[in-house]
Amino acid sequence: MVDTTTAEETAPRLKLTREHIVEIVSDSGEGAQKAGQTFGTVCARMGNGVWTVEIIPAEIQPPARSPAGASGIRIRLASHTVTNMGDEADIVVAFNEQVLYSRIVNGAYKEGTQVLLEDKWRDDQVPEIREQYANAVAEFRENGLIVHELPIEKACLEIVPNPRRGKNMFVLGMLCRIYSRDVVLEIATTFKRKGEKVIDINHRLFDAGYQFAKEKLALDYQVPPQPLEEREGKRFIVTNGNTALGLGVMASGMELVSMYPITPATSASHYLADVYHEVGGFIHQAEDEIAAAGFAIGSSFAGKTACTITSGPGLALKSEMLGLAVMAEVPLVVCLVQRGGPSTGLPTKVEQGDLLAALFGEPGDAPKVVIAAATIEECLHFVVMV
Repeated sequence: MVDTTTAEETAPRLKLTREHIVEIVSDSGEGAQKAGQTFGTVCARMGNGVWTVEIIPAEIQPPARSPAGASGIRIRLASHTVTNMGDEADIVVAFNEQVLYSRIVNGAYKEGTQVLLEDKWRDDQVPEIREQYANAVAEFRENGLIVHELPIEKACLEIVPNPRRGKNMFVLGMLCRIYSRDVVLEIATTFKRKGEKVIDINHRLFDAGYQFAKEKLALDYQVPPQPLEEREGKRFIVTNGNTALGLGVMASGMELVSMYPITPATSASHYLADVYHEVGGFIHQAEDEIAAAGFAIGSSFAGKTACTITSGPGLALKSEMLGLAVMAEVPLVVCLVQRGGPSTGLPTKVEQGDLLAALFGEPGDAPKVVIAAATIEECLHFVVMV
């Protein structure tokens, strides 16, 4: 029998959709968030509405290949403005099967979700791991997930000796092929401090992932950009509340930020450390939260407009210093990136859990102005308004 099927008939059909939700899930340290952030940035620059949410495990060093260790990112891209992460993902890339369980429990997927799964565990040397992998794949398929078992790490080994440091750019290439994205310039920007050698390797990984998806996956989606009249005169970027906070600090003209690293506020200082000096600002990392507040108050007393950034436990430690600033009438801006739960709380989860502490958590009569941002945009504007 002669096969008369043409290349056009076997090629994936382009599916137009107004929005899609993509997840990349892995163990911590495998670069899933970097790949997702880059993908989201490219989608925004192409005119899509984008919302990203990081998937962060509660433990600092969770066990590898465990539901508790799920780390990664969710990217929602659309032909319209989006203001939340959405509900159930359309495509998920998973570096092992165990991390998917916690996402399933959270209702992150639906019947028909496409799962692009690393298949190296199928032939692992440990019998228990092989059994876990086989059972999980069977269970996923029984529950309506469409699982594509893919030799992602094997393909990366042809380019780099340690795929753990390269799979994320390979996956980025896969996603850019699936959604017809061009990310070459973004890779150069992302790794500009690493040198030409690192940029070249990541370009090769990206190209390999792009070609891999073209050959192995019959998935081809198009999410058109927002209407031209909505995009005209605008430059689209992907940012988060902490970055917007840093932008607000710079736009306000504040001259100094003093803080001690604390989740989930730390990335604000990371951002400012990269760019603050370009506008004449100074960022100081103190030895602890109390010292950070004292440094900012002393700088303000000396004539600098000063700010300190923290989260719930840090606010508790700063309370005596903040009372001093109120009593001495020394101007000070405190940015509180709130976490959930009491005491040290849930450091990787954000909520309005510290609002009462911000309002009333001082000894004696210590009045202050408290402004609570409701959106990422307000994280920028409210700092300037203060």
